[in-house]
Amino acid sequence: MPQATVWRLQVVMQQSTVWKLQVVMLQATVWKLLQPICPVDSRLSAPEPEQIPLRTLQFKRGLLHEIRKGNATKEQIRLHNLVQQLPQAIIIGVRKGGTRALLEMLNLHPAVVKASQEIHFFDNDQNYARGIDWYRGKMPFSFPHQITIEKSPAYFITEEVPERIFKMNSSIKLLIIVREPTTRAVSDYTQVLEGKERKNKTYHKFEKLVIDTNTCEVNTKYKAVRTSIYTKHLERWLKYFPVEQFHIVDGDRLITDPLPELQLVERFLNLPSRISQYNLYFNATRGFYCLRFNIVFNKCLAGSKGRTHPEVDPSVVTKLQKFFHPFNQKFYQITGRTFNWP
Repeated sequence: MPQATVWRLQVVMQQSTVWKLQVVMLQATVWKLLQPICPVDSRLSAPEPEQIPLRTLQFKRGLLHEIRKGNATKEQIRLHNLVQQLPQAIIIGVRKGGTRALLEMLNLHPAVVKASQEIHFFDNDQNYARGIDWYRGKMPFSFPHQITIEKSPAYFITEEVPERIFKMNSSIKLLIIVREPTTRAVSDYTQVLEGKERKNKTYHKFEKLVIDTNTCEVNTKYKAVRTSIYTKHLERWLKYFPVEQFHIVDGDRLITDPLPELQLVERFLNLPSRISQYNLYFNATRGFYCLRFNIVFNKCLAGSKGRTHPEVDPSVVTKLQKFFHPFNQKFYQITGRTFNWP
């Protein structure tokens, strides 16, 4: 073989060797860049809500909707790893404070799944005797990373409930939604009055129920009054749960400007911020905000919400406001949240 040819072959081989070394070095560099900075536990775990794209969660919401309608098979439930979880958060009250509105608005969040009906597990002795598995069976199907929430406002005022919930989950998050106490009491009365009228039954006027005719003082035996003494009920809960496990929602603000309240709840539940102004639009006819889940699905609260309250004697309103005032001040002090109540 001519010397020139040999020399050319040697040059080609040297170049090939250099090229191979460069490839190996490049591969090593890429591999190093792909490695995590810190070691990662190789065990599989449920992804956090913020790691899951919103579009994916919206698709899953549609699947859960089909399941609730009874359009899913056991095989579909198994394939999608769906479970019925005990609630990680409960809206425990307050009656006529806006519990339904709060639950429906939180359901806008793709990482939240709600129980559609009030379960009344902890406040009903017959239901409670059925056991925790019965309670779990009343929960909606969800994906493991989602938060299940139920609401039963009677929980807040029922004496046995705090201990029962504590036994189930001592670290559960508890939501309380409140309104100005006198307004809440009138709303409570209005709901009962409407039920009586539907059955063609008569009912006392609000003033007669709320004022003790013998003493001319506020009638604390009237349930609508007792429920509005928020601090008395909260003190019973604080025997079992630290105040940090409670979040107080302003029910009056939820009506007029819901988004800031919902964003506070998102933070309390450690959820990524997903509810936006797009999801809420004001319905002038109804006088309430309605919910927009996506471009095709909207929802307004039931027509029973926002009932017209009866006119109440101004002197009775003033007496009630004075009665609730010291309890309100204590409630502010305990919760760290102040409201512009009289």
